Amino acid sequence: MAHVRRCVAAGIPVVVIRRGESERGTLILKINQLERDVRVLSQARDLRGRLGWLAAFDGAAVKEADADAYIARAIKRDPDLWVIEIEDREGRHPFEGRIL
Repeated sequence: MAHVRRCVAAGIPVVVIRRGESERGTLILKINQLERDVRVLSQARDLRGRLGWLAAFDGAAVKEADADAYIARAIKRDPDLWVIEIEDREGRHPFEGRIL
């Protein structure tokens, strides 16, 4: 939630779409690039245990309906997931970690 507050303070539109399990839930970022479609990133850890992000759809931007379907399938597999949507034309987000 600290990252969400950071987005709000920076004027970045952000919405918590789904609240997962507070202690175990991992995070999916839905980055809405507006007319440039949507990117989806899933929180993961690298081999050293550092937080990072796995890009869905090989990192490509997709139609919002495709992103929503991907997220719905992920929630069925892991009901503890959190989903946060950010609007940024350039696809940026303030969350820590690199793309794995």
